[in-house]
Amino acid sequence: MRIASFFRRGADYCWAWGCWPGPASAQGPAPAMANPQVFKPKYIKSTLLRVTRWQLAHPRHAPTDWTNGAFYAGVFAAYQTTHSKLILDSLLALGERTKWQPGPRYDHADDIAICQTYLNLYRLKKDRRMLQPTLDVVEKFRNQPGPEVQNHGIAWWWCDALFMGPPVLAKLGVIQNDPSYFTLTDTLYRQTYRLLFNHQEHLFARDASYLVNAAGEGKKESNGQKIFWSRGNGWVMGGLVQILSELPAGHPSRPFYTQLFQEMSARLVELQQSDGLWRSSLLDPAAYPGGEASGSGFDCYALAWGFNHGLLTGPQFRPAVEKAWVALNGLVSAEGRVGWVQPIGADPRRDFSAESWEVYGTGAFLLAGSEVIKLK
Repeated sequence: MRIASFFRRGADYCWAWGCWPGPASAQGPAPAMANPQVFKPKYIKSTLLRVTRWQLAHPRHAPTDWTNGAFYAGVFAAYQTTHSKLILDSLLALGERTKWQPGPRYDHADDIAICQTYLNLYRLKKDRRMLQPTLDVVEKFRNQPGPEVQNHGIAWWWCDALFMGPPVLAKLGVIQNDPSYFTLTDTLYRQTYRLLFNHQEHLFARDASYLVNAAGEGKKESNGQKIFWSRGNGWVMGGLVQILSELPAGHPSRPFYTQLFQEMSARLVELQQSDGLWRSSLLDPAAYPGGEASGSGFDCYALAWGFNHGLLTGPQFRPAVEKAWVALNGLVSAEGRVGWVQPIGADPRRDFSAESWEVYGTGAFLLAGSEVIKLK
């Protein structure tokens, strides 16, 4: 078997591993074929470095934008995996460039997502400059109700916020040894859960505009199913990993997050498609045939973490992770660009291709690789 070859993906050439899966089409990426190389630590590290370098060389948004909150979470995970000085230097340069400040809206979860990276770096360097702005904005947030609560009734009114905000508060709870941050996280998280979680489908609606009432009225997909967005639920899964990684073992809220994580994980494995990826709309995959990298990347990351930490013990979980990782590698171009990423939006879309990339798609891929490398 040839160890390295290229295969045609529309107008793009992507790296393959001794296989020729055939051309992509407008229907989605060609299915990747399994090769043991993609699970070898040396391969994973080199891929994480290649992907990180490409994305750092192709910035797209303001450094404190929510998109970069997700991207740099992945970059930090790539640093932990590779111990690359280049990656660490880029992370420190980010903080110096932003003066360790969050985005401008103190009460909007999107604008503190970047603080996850600041706090991770603070743990490495113990430099108070890296910590204080996050402490200040969270203190203001919990003492001064802002426009988000005034306009929506709750602070975290969309499911993506469950990746943006809770990890920051949970990390502060550990760093400051202050359980009040855990209490705040739990209060706000459960408000979102009560509003958006569907107990029949075990998934989150993106926001209240996607809820269907008791009479069956509301937004639905072409097949009549309710709309559950892949990336939105991927954000939730990634956030649950971060919360469970921080929350003390004996904390009274830990069983709630563990149960939710296991419940969603089991459902997502059922919704994984045969090519290893998830579709933009989880319950109407036929209408969205292109496998989508950002939701799939977060799902792969979360499932791998759950398997590695003994929370996902069923026989279906490891094969799901392996299929997803093989498929995700098939979305990476030779130069390191993660393609097939749905653009910014609040719902499932069809407007993406091999050339479609976004920094959060890269972040999801890096997070996934950082956990897949730990599979035993």
